[in-house]
Amino acid sequence: MLRLYRSLLYLYPTDYRHEFGDEMECVFVQAKAEASNHSLLSRTSFCFREISGLLSGAVQGHLRSLFRINDSLALRRFSMRPQFRFPRSTVFLMFVILAGVLLAIEKAKTIQVKYGPQEVMAVWNSLPWFLFLFPAMACALVAAAWGILFAMRRSGMHRLSNVVTSLDQH
Repeated sequence: MLRLYRSLLYLYPTDYRHEFGDEMECVFVQAKAEASNHSLLSRTSFCFREISGLLSGAVQGHLRSLFRINDSLALRRFSMRPQFRFPRSTVFLMFVILAGVLLAIEKAKTIQVKYGPQEVMAVWNSLPWFLFLFPAMACALVAAAWGILFAMRRSGMHRLSNVVTSLDQH
């Protein structure tokens, strides 16, 4: 099966095969090892899925290179895009969120030590009301802002009605 998989990899465009071929083969070997412990029907299904996925991926790769299809308009939802990277700001924001969570944990410990368990339980008893009221107030605020924009005729619905299509021009 591995020999067949390697030979089918040659159906992919050369640059794609050089970039992802080794990784695809490694993942296949791992998946094949996991599937070897299953029933004959399961192994047959695995082989069929892998071969059909390889063939459809090769066709898609050639169509992309033939018609110069941009990867942002991928034929499938989960296609590999080598140029995709997280922006650097994402890492910074993740650290800020982590610091905020750690700060909140330390603050909670300080409050528990300062006020004792009885007063802290009073806060926990009011938590369900907060979890209900905060989203309700946020929804009311969003509805009010949308109402103002709607009254000023600045909502997305009004902007969309002003769009001129190619059919309107004729």
